[in-house]
Amino acid sequence: MQHIYSTTAMYHFVSLLHFKDLREPLLNFCVSQNIKGTLLLADEGINGTVAGSEKAIHAFLDFIKNDPIFESNFKNLSHKESWSDKHPFYRMKVKLKKEIVTLGVPGVSPTKMVGKYVKPQDWNAIISDPEVMLIDTRNDYEYAIGSFKNAINPKTNTFREFPEYVKTHFDPKKHKKVAMFCTGGIRCEKASSYMMSEGFDEVYHLEGGILKYLEEVKSEESLWQGECFVFDQRVAIKHGLEVGDYDQCYACRYPLSAGDMKSKKYTPGISCPHCYNTHTPEKLKSLTERQKQVILAKKRNQIHIGQVNSGSIKKNEY
Repeated sequence: MQHIYSTTAMYHFVSLLHFKDLREPLLNFCVSQNIKGTLLLADEGINGTVAGSEKAIHAFLDFIKNDPIFESNFKNLSHKESWSDKHPFYRMKVKLKKEIVTLGVPGVSPTKMVGKYVKPQDWNAIISDPEVMLIDTRNDYEYAIGSFKNAINPKTNTFREFPEYVKTHFDPKKHKKVAMFCTGGIRCEKASSYMMSEGFDEVYHLEGGILKYLEEVKSEESLWQGECFVFDQRVAIKHGLEVGDYDQCYACRYPLSAGDMKSKKYTPGISCPHCYNTHTPEKLKSLTERQKQVILAKKRNQIHIGQVNSGSIKKNEY
């Protein structure tokens, strides 16, 4: 089947003193090009994922990198593209935030201090060093479906919990070498800034994140195990950025394996083994009604927007 939509994930840490003034131009341009997704703006930079036709995405990248309104702040913006035959998003949003990825520690920014960037081709050598402590900076539900061999799971539900985990479990005097990774590079880049501010000297992070690694490193040479959760309707991806085998619970947004979907606790759109018996009566009633509308929309060969716009897992945490 022909792939016609480009899904483009991007982020860039850069000082944006007038970031609020950029919201309307970005939103208006994306709407004019039928680009959909979410972009976050803060005084520390930009983060987000958008999708559209190849022509529209190329026009967007040219706009954000070269239009004078952005004062060349995004000239070196890096992005990662993948393809699908359906539009993965249903709305376009540009949000103003305090941080483009929320750590919750004032003053920490890769624009001030950052660890050593490691190319995907060099990553295996770094994490194979027995002296290196390898940390997965993503959330617990992401780690559950895939991670690098021997990676530490901080068991966090949000990135805000990461600083406390570090303070409780690690000591810069004992842990001399630290390597970190995340989905697209943004979390581990900011985490490296935080680790250095806490006195860790030799800090590495995977440039471009897991997505770049799975794109560029051959599966037979890979140290990645499982699949990588992504924040759009693909749910998870494999090597070569191929769509994975996981689905998603549209009640709690948790990734679901084939085994999860065979569970008696799984009811499409209403519950899964991860959220069974956790919904209030009001929430359960709402989920049941929404699922009824989803089924009716499918019979009309349409997509019900409520199917993808609820739940607790946050997007744009690349």
